Amino acid sequence: MQRRFKSIKGNGFVAVIFCLFFFHATASGYDITDRFSIGGVIAGAWQYLAVDQDGVDDGPKAAVAVQPEMSFRPYDNTELFAKFGFAANNGLNTKSPFALTIWAADLEDDVKDINGRNRDYLLTAWAQYTFAFSESHRLGMSGGIIDSTDYVDENAFANDEYGQFLNEVFVNAPTGNFVSYDIGGAAQWAYGDLSANGVIMDVGENEAGNNFQFYALQLAYRLETSLGQGNYRIIGSMTSDDFLNATGEGQSKRLAAATLSFDQQFGKILGAFLRLGYQDDDAVITWKKLYSGGLNISGDIWGRAQDNIGIGLAYLNDGNTELDNSLVGEAYARLALNEIFAATADFQYLIDDVRGEQNPKGWVFSIRLTANF
Repeated sequence: MQRRFKSIKGNGFVAVIFCLFFFHATASGYDITDRFSIGGVIAGAWQYLAVDQDGVDDGPKAAVAVQPEMSFRPYDNTELFAKFGFAANNGLNTKSPFALTIWAADLEDDVKDINGRNRDYLLTAWAQYTFAFSESHRLGMSGGIIDSTDYVDENAFANDEYGQFLNEVFVNAPTGNFVSYDIGGAAQWAYGDLSANGVIMDVGENEAGNNFQFYALQLAYRLETSLGQGNYRIIGSMTSDDFLNATGEGQSKRLAAATLSFDQQFGKILGAFLRLGYQDDDAVITWKKLYSGGLNISGDIWGRAQDNIGIGLAYLNDGNTELDNSLVGEAYARLALNEIFAATADFQYLIDDVRGEQNPKGWVFSIRLTANF
């Protein structure tokens, strides 16, 4: 989840352990009735930062994110959905010297005054109606408070900050400027292996304090071969003319971007992903180009199909700020403890090349515990 433009205090890692065991002791099911269900995620991370730069406070930080959600289906083709976000602490995100977010979860600052709307904790609340023309032909229409990344820039191996990579560059394309948690509508059309999703949103404010509109369209094709399933997506995104002009003079400019997001399974063990991004530079942008990709290795190789290893590498460059380029490598190993709980060990190495200044470079080690219910 990206570019949200915009509690509990204390030891976040201890808090998440308490939450996990409390959930394990009290959860009795997901479907309350045939029409009403609850779910969500509880995740906590302990992280250690080591950076080769003067003035940066190395050391550990912890954070916890809790996101309960509920779904009510009054009719077979109608759904009412709401998701809430609560968090303790911000982890390394507020102390890191790097331009990219270390953990792309919705942490303490992210769930307060969301997009300048003076709204706390309510992340999404929408209604959806689905037209079923046939078994393989459907059209869903949604409206309310939505998250654009629920509809565009999907990826099987690099799209979940709670169960896959932590760094934001491997969750969604930073160059795509995808927005979350504001008023809008979405359409999801699928016909066999071909699909198209569209999003329109009105966002409270950006970094300049301006209200703006966001538009995105994704075209996707699902390919089934003897190797396994592949998904190939092209996404176009654009905003209204409400962002700072890169020249510092004249009228405000829009953000416009194109993104490719591919994932492909290669047999039972190996999967791969590729995400490429490009955006216009008339407005102030941190990066113009994104190149990222990586591998997913299934735990089938050691006899545990629910485990996996992820390896990713990303390079971003050619923006129009003082940051020339960013390089990120990340690797994680995820151990599924049971159907609910998982533990992840994660390692990131980051370099920012800043024009005329000391370049921050260093590594982050994280231990993440997650409960999906």
